[in-house]
Amino acid sequence: MAKEIIPDTIVFSDPLHDEFSTMEIHSDPILEDYKYIRDNGFFGKIKRFILFRVIAKPIAWFYLHSKFHHEIVGKWKLKRYKKQAIFIYGNHTQIIGDALMPAFILSPRYINVIVHPNNINIPGIGKFVPLLGGLPLPGSSGAKEHFTDAIKKRVSQHQPIVIYPEAHIWPYYTGIRPFVSDSFTYPVYYGAPTFCFTNTYHQRKNGKVRIRTYIDGPFFPDYESSPKEAKELLRNEVYNTMCDRASLSTFERIKYIKKTDD
Repeated sequence: MAKEIIPDTIVFSDPLHDEFSTMEIHSDPILEDYKYIRDNGFFGKIKRFILFRVIAKPIAWFYLHSKFHHEIVGKWKLKRYKKQAIFIYGNHTQIIGDALMPAFILSPRYINVIVHPNNINIPGIGKFVPLLGGLPLPGSSGAKEHFTDAIKKRVSQHQPIVIYPEAHIWPYYTGIRPFVSDSFTYPVYYGAPTFCFTNTYHQRKNGKVRIRTYIDGPFFPDYESSPKEAKELLRNEVYNTMCDRASLSTFERIKYIKKTDD
């Protein structure tokens, strides 16, 4: 694995759209011929089991615990809903780690993660993303229909769906960036419980980073409001909770500075 080069300071101008991932991958848009669900049938289920549980999870465990001494706080909050479809939102602060953490946050369940199309073009592993639970964002109206069908199927299978509402990666960022309410359409529409997880950063004795993940929820839509208002209220509740948790970070590995005219 290539060595990760971490700057000390990053200058940003737009907290909604700036992207600081170091992975330079070109991807074509997801079109209507893309197959989202690939674990139908006996052999599909066997392939997903082997890839996810036998291969991917041990590798993910080793990476997260050796590099970050990763720990999870509040996982018990999910137990009551272990047989229900849930939507869970997290802050987007790790290039590799964010693809791995949901498997342990939601363990032993299979996971589904809404991802950027770039993820299916990652050398070596991109073609396995669908069986690992990746749901790349659609790039056409036909693909959007299939994407919506895939979300519906996973909800009917009582599987969790992970969303990174900030959309863009800011490595080691210790705040919560503003995000829009669009992705909260799903829990409002399906009436599903909503949770959030917030990765916080702490310094270990050897100067390396520890990631501590806090889980909060459940949150539920306000059905006395219109769908538009309900998703905005749900977004605000999740956002404010994540901001409170992010304030528990005690170590700033990278300093983010807002660009000014000067």
